[in-house]
Amino acid sequence: MRKRKRRSVYLLPNLLTSMSLFGGFYAMVATLDQRFTQASIAIFASCILDALDGRVARMTNSTSRFGVEYDSLADVIAFGVAPGLLAYMWALKGFGRFGWLAAFLYVACGALRLARFNVQAETVQKKHFLGLPIPAAAATIAASVLFFGEFHVPVEVKKVFAPILMYALGFLMVSAVRYSSFKESSAFRSRHFEAVVAVILLFVIVLIEPAVMLFAITMAYMLSGPVFYAFKYIFRSRAVLGEATRSKET
Repeated sequence: MRKRKRRSVYLLPNLLTSMSLFGGFYAMVATLDQRFTQASIAIFASCILDALDGRVARMTNSTSRFGVEYDSLADVIAFGVAPGLLAYMWALKGFGRFGWLAAFLYVACGALRLARFNVQAETVQKKHFLGLPIPAAAATIAASVLFFGEFHVPVEVKKVFAPILMYALGFLMVSAVRYSSFKESSAFRSRHFEAVVAVILLFVIVLIEPAVMLFAITMAYMLSGPVFYAFKYIFRSRAVLGEATRSKET
């Protein structure tokens, strides 16, 4: 009975990972059929399942090296290849070689981001993510597709926006810019009731206008890293200048 229970515990997070992988594969199928809205929704579903599998594994104490490797392989498909293909078919196909190279750069940077995360997961990336997480990058692409489709943004704007977005996401994923990791936040650990209320409130706000809110949330998170880095650099420069001025006066 213990062995059977143990197997079921290990099966649950891997089942969630498989469902996340299925969402990424379905997103590619929908993209090839030019059903971009359904592909974007499938990518968001994969993001939710990816967030659940790790949490379930930690709650049930069923983390394993196999699960970590399987999760990374699924993430490459669901958050690397699927969004890259979606962006290419949605807006980059008309650019020819420049378009598919932009999509490939996103996929390559996403794979490098995952490899670096696996190496540094136990040391560096606890309270903060080093570089933009690949699920957040995939969600940004999916939210952009939903937003542009909902408001019928002109094709000219889409063709300018898409390449800039892909190169920016690729750079941010492999950069040293830090992003907040909410799983280690003291507010979530010590105030469970308030955290549940905040999640429900966020869910309601998103449902009011999904395309707008998802686009705003993903873009805000993508820009939060560079903005925080810029403020930190400015404050550090002012502190250095202040110390230099005080040393000269003394």
